[in-house]
Amino acid sequence: MDLPSPNAIAATLSSLADELSRQSFPSGALYVVATPIGNLADISVRGLMVLTMADAIGCEDTRNTSHLLARYGLSSTLFAAHQHNEREVAQSIIVRLQRGERIALVSDAGTPAVSDPGARIVDAVRDAGLPVVPIAGPSAAIAALSASGLLPAQFHFIGFLPAKDRQRDTLLSSLAASVSTLVFFEAPHRIVDSLAALLRAFGPSRRVVIARELSKLFEQIHRCALADAGAWLAADPNRQRGEFVLLVEGATEAADDMAEARRLLAILLEACPVSQAAALAAKITGLKKNALYPLALQMAGEDEGEGENETENNSGR
Repeated sequence: MDLPSPNAIAATLSSLADELSRQSFPSGALYVVATPIGNLADISVRGLMVLTMADAIGCEDTRNTSHLLARYGLSSTLFAAHQHNEREVAQSIIVRLQRGERIALVSDAGTPAVSDPGARIVDAVRDAGLPVVPIAGPSAAIAALSASGLLPAQFHFIGFLPAKDRQRDTLLSSLAASVSTLVFFEAPHRIVDSLAALLRAFGPSRRVVIARELSKLFEQIHRCALADAGAWLAADPNRQRGEFVLLVEGATEAADDMAEARRLLAILLEACPVSQAAALAAKITGLKKNALYPLALQMAGEDEGEGENETENNSGR
């Protein structure tokens, strides 16, 4: 199919401009503007309008936002609003809003305040009794979900996992029984470790969707069992590049007992030796200790056979 002609696109934009002229953009409001996660064509016309008329734009990185605006032929007064200065910036934004200014808030990509800076600013502005207007647009989590085919419809958005192994494993174990699709963000330098942690927490048969470089030239959306995810990632070094969204399907009824056992073991291993943790989890869940003991060893990071020689010195595992 041929692409629309430039004249046809211009006519469409002209009709949208007429629509925008009939909309209200109140002064004294904070506009939370979603920006493209990769493809520049994903910016909304309403978003462009707000970025054009804003008195100033708070951004995660002024250099990145400056480049983005230049691609649309825009320029504006920019100021930094990132995770290290949110509280201070929030107060200056409130003063400007009280003077009747329109302030836009953007992140480097996607929707601000969703696993990105901005939530504290929005909270402070709302506490001050001032309006916050969301300008909807790209979201990596929703884009990945829409193309995943995972059921049921409900999902649990987690965002970025903890960087430390023990904290990450504890969090994932607490989610193992959830029937909702689990949504995570991950950076390229942690993707291998995170997929290994997902395998430990949810087992080999649970399906995972690995979505990388969404809306960009090298976009990939791959669905497989967790048992196969590591091999898929290792098969091509390029698959470990870019920003990731990971989706893990929810637990089924058949997996509920083992998921509960994983959750209990994660708690018990904080205070008990492996053998004792497995025995207690078996009593609580009704599962056999022989089935839980190898799992407890894996979660504790020990080699099979070590557990019978445990002493009080390792009871903190």
